[in-house]
Amino acid sequence: MSPGSHRDESPDRLYTLTGGRTRSAPDAPFDLVTLVVAESEPVPGMQSEHAAILRTCRRPTAVVEVAAELALPIGIVRILLSDLLGTGRISARHPRTAGHGSTYRLPDPDILEQVLVGLRSL
Repeated sequence: MSPGSHRDESPDRLYTLTGGRTRSAPDAPFDLVTLVVAESEPVPGMQSEHAAILRTCRRPTAVVEVAAELALPIGIVRILLSDLLGTGRISARHPRTAGHGSTYRLPDPDILEQVLVGLRSL
């Protein structure tokens, strides 16, 4: 999606994207910094947002980046990612620490949400 383009975020459209679901699968490992990698290419007939995720995640991509690229709310993206994880089309993992014995901490989710809002406003 090109910067500055806007997607329809009407409740009806978002409801349709998720099939009415409001939460991702309970065992889905997605927080804002989870890295997602496509394990397959998009196939004909696939939901366009699922296909866009697979194209975006050809290299490890953080969930927050996927949401920014698709211009969709994080909650919706988590549900779509959960769909793809359940069918084996993506894999997900948390970023690893930089070195042995490192005390790396994940960034504050509130700060990442603010970054996402800033990216959307560009």
